[in-house]
Amino acid sequence: MAKIIKASTGLTGLAVSTNPHHTLSALYCKILRAVAKMPQESSYRKYTEQLVNDRANALTNNKSIPDLERAVGCGQVEELIVQAENELVLARKMLGWKPWEKLVQQAPPKQWDWPPAQIMEPKV
Repeated sequence: MAKIIKASTGLTGLAVSTNPHHTLSALYCKILRAVAKMPQESSYRKYTEQLVNDRANALTNNKSIPDLERAVGCGQVEELIVQAENELVLARKMLGWKPWEKLVQQAPPKQWDWPPAQIMEPKV
């Protein structure tokens, strides 16, 4: 079991994790299992698998918490845990939403235009 090397995260409401390697490992496995149920050509699956596999490799290759935080570069391990929990929630929602399926009906004209609206300057 890893030693706790800090008394506080310095972030209000975010407690220090007592076993971040185990927690992150479990979350990454759950995310990968969820996205494995999606079609391989799904963009969400491809990019999420890539990100989670990169972070899982960093987790495996960096046994100390500071090294892991540096390798991932996205905050403290406690923040990585929150990110992974949020990604797991999203992955499970995506399974229900099935965004890879065809639209039920054709999208309205200009649905995907960007920017969404042209702002006209008033004539003075």
